[in-house]
Amino acid sequence: MGINKRDEGKKVNSNINVTPMVDVMLVLLIIFMVITPMLNNKVNVDLPVAAAAIVMENANKEDAITVAVTRDGKTYLGGDQVSLDTLAGKITDKLTNKTDKTVYMRADIRANYGKVMDTVDAIRTAGVSQMGLITEKREEDSPPPPKR
Repeated sequence: MGINKRDEGKKVNSNINVTPMVDVMLVLLIIFMVITPMLNNKVNVDLPVAAAAIVMENANKEDAITVAVTRDGKTYLGGDQVSLDTLAGKITDKLTNKTDKTVYMRADIRANYGKVMDTVDAIRTAGVSQMGLITEKREEDSPPPPKR
């Protein structure tokens, strides 16, 4: 009885083709680059348009304290809905051990003015002396928004 040997094992190519993996990684990178700026603003708010808006780079940081007032009068601290009674305490807790004590506020253009002012009062009650109001910058070519 004879033993038959195959020589197919010598022809095996053990190189890994990484091109498909690189393609997938680049697509994932592009997706994350597009989605990441949207994650900063957890609450959808239609911001008012201002001609004299100043860019506040610190408002886009992860550890920035952002308060939002929606059209229906709900108040959010970051992405969590809070009542006005507990807002000052929660802001005070977040401001401990921070060097930048600025709180940024995003209010909907159609929000009740009284609700916005109540929120500003609650922020001031927390001892905040620096507050930034976030708006959209009006382009020089665009006309002012219509009066309501």
